[in-house]
Amino acid sequence: MDARKKNKSTAIRAMYAEGMSVADIAKELGVVYNFAYNVLSREARKKGEKLDTKNKAKRGKVSKAPDIPAPQKVICFGEIMLRLASPGYLRLGQAPLLEATYGGGEANVCVSLANFGLGAGFVTKLPDNPIGAEAIRELRKFGVDTSGIATGGERIGIYYLEKGASQRASKVVYDRKHSSISEADKGDFDWERIFDGAAWFHFTGITPALSERAAEITKEACKTAREKNLVVSCDLNYRKNLWTPEKAGAVMAGLMPYVDVCVANEEDAEKVFGIKAEGADVASGTLSGEGYRRVAEELAGRFGFKKVAITLRESISASDNVWGAMYFDGQEHFFSRKYPVHIVDRVGGGDSFCAGLIYGILRGMPPKDALEFAAAASCLKHSVEGDFNRVTAGEVEALMKGDASGRVQR
Repeated sequence: MDARKKNKSTAIRAMYAEGMSVADIAKELGVVYNFAYNVLSREARKKGEKLDTKNKAKRGKVSKAPDIPAPQKVICFGEIMLRLASPGYLRLGQAPLLEATYGGGEANVCVSLANFGLGAGFVTKLPDNPIGAEAIRELRKFGVDTSGIATGGERIGIYYLEKGASQRASKVVYDRKHSSISEADKGDFDWERIFDGAAWFHFTGITPALSERAAEITKEACKTAREKNLVVSCDLNYRKNLWTPEKAGAVMAGLMPYVDVCVANEEDAEKVFGIKAEGADVASGTLSGEGYRRVAEELAGRFGFKKVAITLRESISASDNVWGAMYFDGQEHFFSRKYPVHIVDRVGGGDSFCAGLIYGILRGMPPKDALEFAAAASCLKHSVEGDFNRVTAGEVEALMKGDASGRVQR
């Protein structure tokens, strides 16, 4: 070790002994977080202890979740599927061929974060065959860390997509029973290793809906994330084709004590927890701002969430929506700008919102700006074919600043 690094290491240990957190030490010394973390982690291992990155023992006990840490890697856990879609607006029965791509809630979030420049790692289980290998290659293409992916099992989950138009709704058909991730075991994932150097853990309500095993693994991941002081976010993402509201409510209620940031759409809270927005009628596209303020407050009050975000989709037809969102940071409510969107592909719209919100928070944006970044990112996703949101942070920021003309950029 050269002299400069040795001096830095000594300073890191001394500042930690004085009660500073790892993030504060890194900021004070001008070193990357991982360097400070590794120095202190080695020291803790020598003593047979776990590193307390927030230094709670010397700073006073934190009641529930840690503060939002400095920008670091985000880990997402869930299922990536083979997506088979009929071209254009053909119905599945009309299509002479199906377009094959990959996607899935948490994988979509990972790809967005990687595109925005954050570290992103995806965790799942895939079959050891060419289809599973291709899914991994697809994630790596975007810079997603796939080292946490386990291999084994019989198959990858599949979903068939028929895009709607005008008054004909889009249709999704799942073929995901007995997929590798739904039959995974707890021993497939070393969460201590997976979470090393990470700041944030994200999952959705889809993953625990896959099977009892998947629900147990999700809970184990949440527990370890909390022990390692990661921020935990959850998109409720209720899917009626996977479980009933009663089952969803029971399972998700057991996971919510670990969650800091909760994201839902305009009807998830009602379907999963029976919390309805007064004055709202999702079917007719009528949404109530005041009703969703109360939904956010009730979610935060019931489960202790630090932050709650709700996406608000006013559905004019399958082709045209008005898109926006609200955000409760525990003290104030914020509403985003509303975007009229002509839909190219709406699958992954909520995932792109989650990624935008995570990015905004980790980048230290004020609450309103983080919300606006998330809403703009999701607005742009509606214009992109496929599950993944193939846009950059710069493109999102341009829309945030009001450039919604769609004029050719030369």
